[in-house]
Amino acid sequence: MIKIRGLRAAFAVLALVAAAGAAAAQDYPNRAVKIIVPFPAGGTADAVPRLVGDWLSKKWGQPVIIENPTGAAGNIGSEQAFRADPDGYTLLSAPPPPLVINQNLYKNLNFDASKFEPIIVMAQVPNGVIVNPSKVSAKTLPEFLAYLKANPGKVTSATQGNGTTSHLTSEMLQLMAGVKVQHVPYRGTAPALQDLVAGNVDFMCDNLGVSLPLVQSGKLRLLAVATAKPMASLPNVPTVAQTLPGFESVAWYAVVAPPGTPKAITEKINADINEALRDPAIQERLKKLSAEVVGGSTAETAKYLGAEVDRWNKVIKDANVKIGG
Repeated sequence: MIKIRGLRAAFAVLALVAAAGAAAAQDYPNRAVKIIVPFPAGGTADAVPRLVGDWLSKKWGQPVIIENPTGAAGNIGSEQAFRADPDGYTLLSAPPPPLVINQNLYKNLNFDASKFEPIIVMAQVPNGVIVNPSKVSAKTLPEFLAYLKANPGKVTSATQGNGTTSHLTSEMLQLMAGVKVQHVPYRGTAPALQDLVAGNVDFMCDNLGVSLPLVQSGKLRLLAVATAKPMASLPNVPTVAQTLPGFESVAWYAVVAPPGTPKAITEKINADINEALRDPAIQERLKKLSAEVVGGSTAETAKYLGAEVDRWNKVIKDANVKIGG
């Protein structure tokens, strides 16, 4: 009898919590919502949530404020979001590093990325295998991989820095193709691309949101994109997966909430962002960023983030990537 009473009490508490969450969602938002973007303003990681946030502000009739506490590969801003009140008024928008990569690279993080409440992946921008045409004569990925096999350790790979998405993508390419290149880390995308265009390095696995204009101007050559399927905006560019089955590397931009945020609130935010992503004006703006709409449910988002953790953890371990902290 005591056990039954205890269970009834527990169910009653859960019911009250659910009811409180539902009531809060009906009134949400009734004040400004802050979205923390743990990377500098001006890049795609900042542009996507600003675009969606502006749309949400008009729908909600409340300000949506973007803040950019940067540093430590996104860890500083992510920790701030992690420790915020779980009421839906502080959210985190981030690309892969702080959500699915850094927990496998940094020894002492002050937040647990797996505890964030998943809301949605708004959009993705694929990485691509990009070469300097004056340094690399290959015009297709198979030709390039054959060249790498014939010249082990001689071809230079520019990256945004140790442990970044471009670095891990390069490592995954080497693992899956059975080749070896010389890693040349830079402090960010801009100096890496500058040296790639100048011919000081041979190739880069880079985010197309930044490098595609250089490809279109003929300064660089795009051999393949790292999406699972060909991009609608680049239908004639093959995927890496056509040569290396299972290869996928995209920079995506997700929204998550602090641990314990009521499900009713995260579901409402999910529904509203999905509505924004169906707006043709939003889709056109994202297209100009070389971004493709993702969207989907909170459950699909959780599954996707889990798969990304597994993908990059395997690369980090197999390639023995190390970083301090």
